[in-house]
Formats: sequence, C-alpha cells, structure tokens
Amino acid sequence: MKIEMEAIGFVENDVKDKKDMSWGEDTSSIVLNEQYISGLMGLDDFSHVIIIYHLDRAKYEKDKHLQRRPQNRDDMPLVGIFSQRGKDRPNRIGMTSVEIVSVSDDRLVVRGLDAVDGTPVLDIKPYYPVYDKKDASVPDWVDRLMEHYF
Repeated sequence: MKIEMEAIGFVENDVKDKKDMSWGEDTSSIVLNEQYISGLMGLDDFSHVIIIYHLDRAKYEKDKHLQRRPQNRDDMPLVGIFSQRGKDRPNRIGMTSVEIVSVSDDRLVVRGLDAVDGTPVLDIKPYYPVYDKKDASVPDWVDRLMEHYF
C-alpha cells in the first residue's frame, strides 16, 4: 500500500549535515505553510510537543540497516531497526519529543529537534504525559547510547 502525505511546513535551523550527537544544543523553528498557521493556536499553553517529520535525506538499505549496531558503535549490541531510532529507516519517518521555546504567528520554535535544516514536517502533536510517558523501560545500552545525544 502506498501512502502519500503533504508537508505542513519545514525545519529551519543551523544544522546542515546529519549528525548523531549533541541535538540538545540546537534550536529549530518549524515554519508552517500558510494554510496551517492557525493550527498553532493554544500550543503556547504546552511545554513540549512531538514533531513528526520526513527524513528526506536518509537512505535505507535493507542489508545495511535492517539489523545494525546503533550509531555503528562497536560497544552497542546488534539489533533490528525497530529497536532503535536510527535515521535510515524503511519509511524515513522521524519523530522527536521537544521542548517548546516559543510560539508565534507562523512558527513554532523548539529545542532538541534532531532534524536538519529544510526537513519537511508532517505533523505536530502536543505532548500529553498521560499518553506519552508511562512506566517505560529500555535496555541498558540505550542509556549509554544517549549519553551525549542531547
């Protein structure tokens, strides 16, 4: 089944190349297409949002990415793509929970978005702790992997 989507806007930031660490230092603007601008109303009452975006520069190769060590690090276990948040995915969908810095007329400014400048944004969802953070657990290797990510 083929699914088509239309971007609601794009990422504007100073990150020009893909990277695997230090995203917490980056501030990004989500610049909305004109027909979606009024959809930002009420978002300034939230502290966090979930940004869903198209990893348009990712290049998924089944033999290389279906199973791999996260960030290709030797100290990480060999795991499947669905056990990690790697950018080279079968459907090139990215999703990150981020802190809202500000909301203005045509843009949402966030901190910690792991997307490069020009990335198409597919959706913005408010972060609801009751839905989005439960008593979750992760393997030990995830904590080691994320030490310098944000």
